[in-house]
Amino acid sequence: MVLERTDKEVIIRLPANINWEDLELMIRFIKYRENVSKSQATQEQIDQLAREVNKQWWEENKHRFLKQP
Repeated sequence: MVLERTDKEVIIRLPANINWEDLELMIRFIKYRENVSKSQATQEQIDQLAREVNKQWWEENKHRFLKQP
């Protein structure tokens, strides 16, 4: 692996035989960190959004987990 930093970018060179699934996970993580760094949301706002998403997901999927009489 080779890391190179220029004035405008960081260049990462990896061997051709790298595991593509692992590489994709790393790239997703880097994109996530880049997006989060631009956020002005507070932790409280993030927690509230997570609760809302989880509640909605549960309402849409609970039939898959609970036995219906």
